[in-house]
Formats: sequence, structure tokens, C-alpha cells
Amino acid sequence: MTSPLLPPRSRKRLDESIPPIIRPLIRAYVLGYASTVTPRLLTLILKHVTRSRRDKGAVIVTQPHDSFISSLQRIVRGGLELQRFPTFCAALVGGTTLLEARSPMITLYMLDARFETYSRCYPESVKLTYLSIEGFAELASWLSTFIAAWLSLRLLQSKKSDGFSKTVTVDSDDPQCAKQETVHYAGRTLDLTLFAVTRALDVIVSEVWTRRGQRRVTTGKWTWAESLVSKLADPTIFATSSALIMWAWFYYPSQLPKAYTKWISSAAAIDLRLIEALKRCRNGELRYGEETGQAPLLQSMCEDYRWPLAWGDPVQSIPFPCHLVHMRYGVSCEYNALSRFFRSFKWAMTTYLPLNLLARKKNLKGVKMAFLSAARSSSFLATFIALFYYGVCLARTRLGPHVVGKDTRSRQTIDQGLCIGVGCFLCGWSVLVEKAARRKELALFVAPRAMATLLPRRYSLDKQWRETFVFAFSTAVVFTCVKENRGRVRGMFGRLLGAVLEP
Repeated sequence: MTSPLLPPRSRKRLDESIPPIIRPLIRAYVLGYASTVTPRLLTLILKHVTRSRRDKGAVIVTQPHDSFISSLQRIVRGGLELQRFPTFCAALVGGTTLLEARSPMITLYMLDARFETYSRCYPESVKLTYLSIEGFAELASWLSTFIAAWLSLRLLQSKKSDGFSKTVTVDSDDPQCAKQETVHYAGRTLDLTLFAVTRALDVIVSEVWTRRGQRRVTTGKWTWAESLVSKLADPTIFATSSALIMWAWFYYPSQLPKAYTKWISSAAAIDLRLIEALKRCRNGELRYGEETGQAPLLQSMCEDYRWPLAWGDPVQSIPFPCHLVHMRYGVSCEYNALSRFFRSFKWAMTTYLPLNLLARKKNLKGVKMAFLSAARSSSFLATFIALFYYGVCLARTRLGPHVVGKDTRSRQTIDQGLCIGVGCFLCGWSVLVEKAARRKELALFVAPRAMATLLPRRYSLDKQWRETFVFAFSTAVVFTCVKENRGRVRGMFGRLLGAVLEP
């Protein structure tokens, strides 16, 4: 198998024309280039179409057209740069296969045929030798990938970025002699490293759990509790990861990639002044029953929505009415949750349905499956959003005051973080709407992003070797497992990686 962009017969003919030793390298580069350039091209085209519709009828159209062409050229050329993701993919996969082929350990395979001659006379010795050869082969594969992963990640890390540098003034006894220097930080590849770590941990834990389960099933000791753990493992990972991500989005957005933060904000459809008010509650700037000069923040929101100004004053309203959280979608918390669900479902369908229609066959069955798949994914996302909002309402209005208390101090505690915490805890369990196979993909997708919220996005450059080592070690584990048994690496990633590494 080669690029998924080509039909099967074309892939086969293309494979036959390429030497087997470099087939994985070319597949990896093509796939890396497509994954890098395609999303940016689609975004550019959508923006251009939207702008063209908005500016329809304008006399001068040269400038937008020129801008589109220059942006298109920049995107296409950018993917070909040396220190970019496509080259990284080619160096990682190609380096692994080339180093493994050149490894001295490969000579051990040549001894395999000779052992057949002596198998009848020395069966135990032959068995031990086979095991040694297999172990050496796995070690050679692991070492080859480790070296290739180390070097390929260093290639990515060598590219400087303005987002990971800062200009500082060097102290000097003479102020006139003070100089400015640019300090560079590490962390550009942190998301990629955490992705590799997540996959390696999943491979190791899944293998250990599977072998343990097989032994206990054979001996009849497998319990319902262990079965429940197996079923709830992926939903729990997703729910926990989602809670960390949503908490970071609300209170520490700098811990998330900008594109990720922007997408969550679009899906949440919340007034930013409300977020800011709850942030000020958390850091103590806004305190119920005290005049701290914070009233104008939510009072401006009250003016826009035509609500009483007293609702936005923390001295008069203890706490702020839940109606502010609902914005314009009713007084009832339950009605707000249902309204959020239906509006989010509609919003999600506009994204998922076109993608599913493109991926399915253009017949009645394909269209039906596209609608069902899009509806399920949209229901999952809509449930996620509705549960988050209803979790906030549960803590602020429905249950929180009856458990924590209704006095001013208790209200402050609820809005200092408890209400957001409940929303973060509940929203991730929406994954139960999805199929079991889809839950695995989603859990492994969000887990690296959740781990990133617990680590600094930028750190000292002299500690970068630690990240490089962790990435190389984890990648070597994943690649070795894929070569031994493709099924050990779960989900679409395992199938894709197995296809790329296929000789």
C-alpha cells in the first residue's frame, strides 16, 4: 500500500516501480506532505470563496486574486522545506528501514536455514538459538528506529520560531552599554513527543492487560469488575483528558495550541465577558458582597442583552443569576442545556456531513451511512457541549447550593472553580454516545493534548535532549510493535503506520 490518495491498482504499479528499500520512505514523505498541506489549502480555498461572495460586485478583484495565488504558492512551497513535517516523516521511516537493513544483526537471519540441519539432533539448542535470533532482530529494529527518531526530531527542532524566542536585555554596569540578546526556547515539538508517548504507553499497557486477561480467562478467574474496567478504560481516558483540556481552556488557555483554543471557543459559543468574570472570581479580584470595582464587566453584558444592571453587580447579586450563563436561551437550566444541544448539533452537522459524504460511495447506501455517521458524531459533540453547560448550572443552581451552602462564602467557592470543575467532569462522558472503536480513537487523540496542559509549553533549550530521548524511545517501541504485529497498535494510526512500513 502507498498513498491513500491513489486507487489500489495505481498504488500497486507505483510500488513495483520503486525499489523496496525506499518504498516506506516515499510513502512517509507523501503522507506527511499531504497531511501538512491539504488542511491549509482547504482553509485558504474556503476563505477565498467566502471573501469572493462577500465582495461580489466589486470592480477591483486583482488584489484578492493575487493574494490567493501568492498564498497558494507559499503553502505548496512551505511543505517542501527541509525542516518541516514531510521531511521529518521521511527521515524517521526511511532512516528506520535503511538502518535496519544495514544492521549487522541481519546476518543472524542467514543462520536460520542452517539450524534446520541440526534440529533433529539438538532440538533444545536450536529452540534457544531461534529465540536469540528473534530477540536480536527486535533489538536491531528498536535501535534502528531509536536512532532515526532521534535524528529526525532534531531536524524539526533545529527550525527557529518567533513563538519560542524572546529578546532580553543583558544587564550591564553601564546602562549605555546594555545589549539585547535573543533567547531561544524548546517546546515546538512537545505535542509530537506526547503523541508518541501516549501511543507507546497504550501499546505497553494494552499488551500487559491482554496477556493477563487471557491467562485469567483460561483459568476461569476473569471477573465482572475486570470486564467493566476493559469497557470503561477508553471512556475514562477521554473523560479525564477532556476535563483537563476544558479546565485549561477556561483558566489557562496559553497551555493549549492557539488553533485548538479557537476551535473550542467557536463550539462553546460563550460570551467572553462571562469567562473573564469567573476568572476574576477565581483569582479573588471579584468578591461577592464587596465593592472591588468589577461591576462594569458584567453590567456591559447586561446592557447588551437588555437585562437589569443589578444582575451584573457582585454587591447586589449574590451570586450572578444563572440566566447570565444561559445568555439569551431561557431562564430554565434544563431548557438551556437542550437548546445548546440542538444548536450545537446543527453546527456540527455542517462540518461532519460534507466530510462523510466525500468519504462514502455516491449511492443510496453510502449517503445513508454518511448521514448516520455524521449524526452520531454531531450528537457526541452536542452532548459534550450540553453536559458542560448543564454541569455549570448543576453546581451554581440545581445541586451546588444544597450541598456546599447558600451563604456568600459558599457562593464564592462555587464560582471560584467548583462550577467549572463539574462541567469539565461531566462533558467528557459524552463519548459513550460513540461506538467502542471510535472511543479508542478519540481517547488516544485527546490524551496527548491533556498531558500537554500539565507541562510548560516552552522550556530551557539545554533540557531539550530529554524530550528527544523520550520521543526516540517511545517511537522505537511503537515501530517495533507494528513490525511484529500490526494489531498491537490500536486504531487507524496502527493500520496506517503498518501500511507505510510495509516493504
